[in-house]
Amino acid sequence: MKFRISVLIILLFLLFPDAEKLQAQENTRLRISLLTCTAGEELYSIFGHSALRIIDSNSVSDIVYNYGTFNFNDEGFYLKFIRGKLKYYISIENTSDFIYTYRTEGRGITEQVLMLSNEEAYNIQHALNENLKEENKFYAYDFFLDNCTTRLRDLILKHKNPQPVLPAVMPLKTSFRDAIHFYLKAGKQNWSMLGIDILLGKPTDQLMTSSQQQFLPDNLMKALDSCSNTQLVSSSKSLYNLPEKASSTRLFTPLVFFIALLALSFLWSFSKITFLKISQEYFDGFLFFLTGLLGLILVLMWTSTDHSMTKVNFNLLWAWPFHMLIAFMLNSKKRWVKQYLHFYSLLMCLLLLAWFFLPEKMNNALIPFVLTLAYRARIRSLK
Repeated sequence: MKFRISVLIILLFLLFPDAEKLQAQENTRLRISLLTCTAGEELYSIFGHSALRIIDSNSVSDIVYNYGTFNFNDEGFYLKFIRGKLKYYISIENTSDFIYTYRTEGRGITEQVLMLSNEEAYNIQHALNENLKEENKFYAYDFFLDNCTTRLRDLILKHKNPQPVLPAVMPLKTSFRDAIHFYLKAGKQNWSMLGIDILLGKPTDQLMTSSQQQFLPDNLMKALDSCSNTQLVSSSKSLYNLPEKASSTRLFTPLVFFIALLALSFLWSFSKITFLKISQEYFDGFLFFLTGLLGLILVLMWTSTDHSMTKVNFNLLWAWPFHMLIAFMLNSKKRWVKQYLHFYSLLMCLLLLAWFFLPEKMNNALIPFVLTLAYRARIRSLK
């Protein structure tokens, strides 16, 4: 009798090559959940984070899969990061360690347990483990289009049947820039917002589709809860409670700084004190050199990087790379230098008149700064 059963089992696996896989799926007891982490205080964490947690009762394991990992010790790390060529990869860690890290950073975690069949859960786990292999784990990170959140979203949509239809959770007239501004303003990251607005070009003002909105962890979490054609979340809870943080106001904003700079520029022009007159020479040289250097960086970000959102940057209308050369010629009596400065001051006035009508949304804190550039260029063209 035992012999016949053995023969029957052998025939079963010969006739159905996937029988072992099917049996594994049936025996697997997996609970998969999306972990959404709240924003941190640092810029790198201001937009939150997503990870996938898998509890396997068969192997008695509780693991978090994280697509947001990169290596600080990677050769040429900073150059690769700036050029958009830094490879991110998937990594794993024990859930207890993951939670401890975010708890010590004062960041909350919301867990959404996904409603999956055994087969769907097995397929997701299998895909994640395949990605962990050395030849598969690296990918070209794109903050807006291919990040640690969109990777998890794509994995869930691929293996859930029927495929979930995730709705928009922001108004459909929301651009990528509007979305990141929401988080930067909430985190009082005024200077970071200025830098980001300068570096990111016109593509950032593209209106997001419902799918593109899910590059943000909070948006994916809300979309899973609001799935229209199938129930995707069986339960949701906060893994621990965060203490309330006192709100703070930061007075030293870019707008305040640039208004003060503009006022100082005007005062210098009417001052008869010798020291202040001499300091204007250094001020103007420094101002034009830094503006030119910034313009050169914007050109390189447009032409020499893989960042999709740094193309077609209208900030080059005021940040001219040629200013790096002009900075050393401000006292020159050459006619072309005077004409250059005169032409630049006129164009800056036209730029300010068209400021709110440009195809790219410019940071309004730059208005007094551009006024300063126009005024100093005009003063220099008359000397």
